[in-house]
Formats: sequence, structure tokens, C-alpha cells
Amino acid sequence: MIRVLLAEDQGMMRGALALLLDLEEDVEVVAQVADGGSALAAALEARPDVALLDIEMPGRSGLDVAADLRRELPSCKVLIVTTFGRPGYLRRAMEAGASGFLVKDGPIEDLVDAIRRVLAGEQVVDPALATAALSVGPNPLTDRERDVLTAAADGSTVADIATRLHLSESTVRNYLSSAIGKTGARNRIEAVGTARHNGWL
Repeated sequence: MIRVLLAEDQGMMRGALALLLDLEEDVEVVAQVADGGSALAAALEARPDVALLDIEMPGRSGLDVAADLRRELPSCKVLIVTTFGRPGYLRRAMEAGASGFLVKDGPIEDLVDAIRRVLAGEQVVDPALATAALSVGPNPLTDRERDVLTAAADGSTVADIATRLHLSESTVRNYLSSAIGKTGARNRIEAVGTARHNGWL
């Protein structure tokens, strides 16, 4: 029996996935959580074979949880199942130790097949997303540039960002300028949009 943990913040989606997976003779959903902050504790208690993680959840992202599981419960395979098929997310998921990455609009049979395959030691990646990830290339932004762009996303001023990140205003301007250049954008709003679209933030 394959023991599965579901981490998905949308209740209806989580419930539907659990029902569909429990119809499989060799799959049992042993834990369900609605946020990333609860996922690690639930995994350590339930000891699943495979964790199905959404990316964008309250508390901690699925990418953060994947890294937590690799460190704390390395026997558990991670399969990212997300609405957001962004090339940068795929790259970051693999770097965090995920064994698979699927977009939610596929059939349930693909998900069940992926669960079995990652447990068997394979890597399973949505083919269209894999192609896109190769064409986009790696994330060009440094951690600090990502922090500054993320802080700029809500329209905060340079002074606000500097205060929030404990940096000088000139340092913030330098990071913003660098991020704008690396994303090929004309301004920081475009830079944020490009970085989000590619899954770099």
C-alpha cells in the first residue's frame, strides 16, 4: 500500500483528490493538511511514502516543504502538483528535492501513475513544462534581488523596502536596477511580472 500525504490549501480540491486516490487499490491517503506550515509535522507523524504538495499555500510554500522533507524525512518522495506550471518553479522544485512535478489540469490517472513511478525511483515531469524550463534557463536573480523584488511587488517605496529588509536605500536601488536588467524589463513592475511569470519569485 502506498501511503500518501496531501498538502493542498483548497478544501474542495483536497477532498476530491483524497476521494479519487482512495479508490485505487494500492493507494491510501494517510494525512491531509491545508497549509504548508502543518505539512512537515503531519508527515513526521504519518510517515507517508509520497507527499503531494501544492506550491502556493499559507505558511510555507510547497517548495519549502519539499526541502524540509528531504532533510527530515528523506524516505518520503515529493510530487509537486500545482496550478502554476512555471518553468522557474519546476527548477526550484527539483533543486529542493522533488521527484516529480505535475500541473493540476491533467487526468487523475496521470497523477496515480506519477505516484507509483516516483515511489519506484523515477522522476516524473510534465513534458511541456520541462521543455519550457529548458528554454527559459535558470533563475538569473540572486537571493537578495529576489527579496527586493518580492518586497517591491506591492508597490512599496524604496524607503519602505529598505526599512523592511534592513538595507540602505542605495543598496535597494542597486538590487532593483540589477533585477530589472536581468529580467529585461523597463521598470520594477515589469521585472516583478516577468519574475513571477517564470516562477523565479
